[in-house]
Amino acid sequence: MFNRSKLKSGKYSHTSQWRDYQFELQKKDAKRRSYRRMPGYAVLLCVLVLTVYGAFTLLDKMLFVPGKTHSRIFADNVEKFDKPTLQKINRMIPFTNATNKSFELNTGGKTFEIKSSLNPSLQNFIIEHIDRKNSRFFAFVAIEAETGRILAMVSYDKTNPDGDTCTNSDYPAASLFKIITSAAAIEKYNFNCNTPVTFNGNKYTLYKRQLKDRLNKYTNRISFKKAFADSVNPVFGKIGLHLLGKSTIESYASAFGFNQKFNFEIPLAPSCLTINDDPYNWAEIACGFNNKTRISPLHGAIMVSIILNNGKLIEPTLIDNITRDNHMVYQRNSHTKAQIINPHTAITLKKLMNASVTSGTASKSFSGFKKDKVLSKLNIGGKTGSINNNAQHLKYDWFEGFAEEKNGKKKIITSVLVVHDKYIGIRAARYSRMAIKKYFKNYYAKAEINKHAKKSTSL
Repeated sequence: MFNRSKLKSGKYSHTSQWRDYQFELQKKDAKRRSYRRMPGYAVLLCVLVLTVYGAFTLLDKMLFVPGKTHSRIFADNVEKFDKPTLQKINRMIPFTNATNKSFELNTGGKTFEIKSSLNPSLQNFIIEHIDRKNSRFFAFVAIEAETGRILAMVSYDKTNPDGDTCTNSDYPAASLFKIITSAAAIEKYNFNCNTPVTFNGNKYTLYKRQLKDRLNKYTNRISFKKAFADSVNPVFGKIGLHLLGKSTIESYASAFGFNQKFNFEIPLAPSCLTINDDPYNWAEIACGFNNKTRISPLHGAIMVSIILNNGKLIEPTLIDNITRDNHMVYQRNSHTKAQIINPHTAITLKKLMNASVTSGTASKSFSGFKKDKVLSKLNIGGKTGSINNNAQHLKYDWFEGFAEEKNGKKKIITSVLVVHDKYIGIRAARYSRMAIKKYFKNYYAKAEINKHAKKSTSL
């Protein structure tokens, strides 16, 4: 409304009165609008601050590289190197796919030098040989059997470059579960390599009619070792259904780590086993003919380490030591957790795994290894596993293996998973062969250098 009092007082005059009055009103209205917008500006400022902070945090993670200083604050005292603290370090530092073994960590104004157990030569070798064209996912884990030290962790995920396939426990275990079924059959029913077993029909199917305990002119009679080497589904399905049953399968799966949370320095999600009261389900699980039993490549390596260590579980580790100002503040110890299976069972399982390599499902990948200059010095064994995910056109391909010196003490465990895309690329067992040869070739070359060095010193 027009301000009559100001007109009467003479403040506004003639034509300029209206313009001056309108200008004053506009200024007051602008102030009122500014006051009303202040809460919105405050919210916008908060959002901007959080966005910038998040961007710098993400950039900080992306720019972290081995051997470089990295600032991070632990919630707990960083010098208290208990399991939770070591797990934080393992989550923080990108050991997987690392190309060296030493890392520097700055936190709380302190600098820590972290030395891992990784073998850079083996790690780089695997990274360079991944078949990225035909692989959707790839994982390689190598463990020094006698100590539990992890020598390599290589991960490839075509769909997610930041994914860690080595510790992901969402992959179908397939025929790897036959290791557990075999352990139970050996201990509960005195199975050995020569125990006779029978089956009807195809080796790699599991129809309900194949689970009937019957003998006829079409029945195949083979040894337990041959059934394991060829990964014969009906044999292991019948063992699960007619002998082991639900409770024994669950018990042995649990002993080998399924549905268990490992209290290791390495964060590792539990592998999953779901079993019901349907006898056919017992058969499916016992032979690995299902997509619901799930495991991580690291857990697969742990299973084999139990066999290589006479039935004992030795805790896997990634950090050898941590120093600050040249003083040792942490050094790994070899932790034996428990006796999972008896030594006799472990010895028998090794023989079954030998057969997979010499005459079974992995024999093609290891063809001629007994004539190889390096591999001929080793006792090699393993277990294959394969299953398809028809919905996603994926082909899961496993090899859990080991190699040990015939005339020495050095042992290595390899766990390989390849999830092939449209076409089959390099097989998991082939990667294992390549890695074993690379590792022992370097090992023998180093031993020879040390031998000559000692001779020179003595002279």
